[in-house]
Amino acid sequence: MKTDETKPALHVIVRDAWKSFDRGRIEVLRGISIEVAHGEVVALLGSSGCGKSTLLNVISGLEPVESGEVLVDGRVVGDESTRIGLLRHHIGYVFQLHHLMPDLTLRENCLVPVVAARGDRNAGIKRLNKLAIATGIDHRLGQRVRELSGGERQRGALVRALINDPRLLLCDEPTGALDESNREKVFGLLLDLARAGGRTLIIATHDPAIAERCDRMIRIRDGKIAGEGVGS
Repeated sequence: MKTDETKPALHVIVRDAWKSFDRGRIEVLRGISIEVAHGEVVALLGSSGCGKSTLLNVISGLEPVESGEVLVDGRVVGDESTRIGLLRHHIGYVFQLHHLMPDLTLRENCLVPVVAARGDRNAGIKRLNKLAIATGIDHRLGQRVRELSGGERQRGALVRALINDPRLLLCDEPTGALDESNREKVFGLLLDLARAGGRTLIIATHDPAIAERCDRMIRIRDGKIAGEGVGS
């Protein structure tokens, strides 16, 4: 799917980031540094609890770092106005558990980011229809989320993340709760939509088969970089 060529993919830099919880008792990120180039597809590979999700959260601005620095497109994410602007207009986030509202229709859920960004609703509906066809859920837009299958919900979450045409897509184990058939469909769609749209994609996964299909994989262990490799 073609996107606005005046909106380039975003560049991400994380420098010496530290993050802990429970008043510092649980260190999750321990001086981690990564760089992701414009339009690169990168997998964060590691077991549950290694820090992958927290790293995505500090890149998005959903969690602040305690020390260190996070820059997206040269802007410091810790600045409140920058953080809000990035989340509303430039960053899409696909969560492991879709976080769709069960009593709203899929259409209503997918349009929430358009409303939050005070975007053009008519343009948002047109974009929604195109994305829904691309992901194969156009016939399910009028259904309430609680009536959808797991695969349909996760594809809906992908559409919602893409609705404002973000230039950076963050995905936290987006296929982890799916069966093998739906896992392949959702991940294939994710790669196609990211690469066709010229987006930067960072995906957290514990699945080496998924990581190997990305441009590059970064292994994380105990909140630190444990190694890197080139994907397929």
